[in-house]
Amino acid sequence: MKVGLYSITYLGLWYRGEALTLPDLIWKAKELGYDGIEIDGKRPHGNPLDWPKSRCRELQSIASEAGIEIMGVAANNDFANPAPEVREAQICHVRELIRMTADLGADKLRVFLSWWGVSRHQGRATYAITESCWPVVHEAFSEEEMWGWCREALVECAQYGREHGVTLALQNHPPLIKDHCDVLRMVKEVGSPHLHVCLDVPLMKDKSAAAIEMAAQAVGTRQVMSHFGGEFERLPDGTIRGYERNDGVVGQDTRQYYTDFARAMRQIKYHGYISYELCHQLPEVNGETVGIEFAHKNAGLAAEFMRAIIKETAV
Repeated sequence: MKVGLYSITYLGLWYRGEALTLPDLIWKAKELGYDGIEIDGKRPHGNPLDWPKSRCRELQSIASEAGIEIMGVAANNDFANPAPEVREAQICHVRELIRMTADLGADKLRVFLSWWGVSRHQGRATYAITESCWPVVHEAFSEEEMWGWCREALVECAQYGREHGVTLALQNHPPLIKDHCDVLRMVKEVGSPHLHVCLDVPLMKDKSAAAIEMAAQAVGTRQVMSHFGGEFERLPDGTIRGYERNDGVVGQDTRQYYTDFARAMRQIKYHGYISYELCHQLPEVNGETVGIEFAHKNAGLAAEFMRAIIKETAV
């Protein structure tokens, strides 16, 4: 597997401070030892309104100079909104992201079925507000009805993917998707060679070795993208510890399930990217959210952490 840096890490959303520009992100990825970058499909990074073909080619040239691959783009779409006007706007946005992906020289676009979004409140990013709105907005509609809307949208977007040579990678991300079985159900119902899978182990409820292996075997050759996350620290013996942070609380150690995941990916002969993302509520120091130096530290340790796991599971 190759190790990528997902640009949401430097979007200026979760830490205190400004976003890196995409050219700066490319050089930061180079400095930290990444193979490629995945561009988040919203401002200030990858909104297609800001990226005509000429500008995409310029960024591709910068990436080529740095020896960094632009491996894909990530959509933050919601195809389950009850308003048809919103769903149609989302389809239009994804169509433009597909165009931008191709113009950047990439061939993969990560997509959601549904997404509650992120809001800023009192200067801080939070999932809490939009996530709490989700059940209120959707309470009158069954999951099967929303599923149908999403299927219709993905059928159309997969056609746009075919036109541009771009593969959509459906992530096992809530709220409508519960697990990899839901992802595979949708992929099969859409029935397009331009819709595949982005299986991410942090999103799995059961992270046991057996569950990870079962999910990997189920998705098989459909797996085309993946992500990892969390925070990291270097221990006194020089090794790196990875851990989750949930609602500000330090949680589960991540090394074991990432090792199991890497091993499972080898079994299905997955040779694509696993990209690091820092996209959760970060700690506060002296009453202020940590700054961009926190992102630098974790992105650097993350690359080293995942490379060690990939090497370890090679034998």
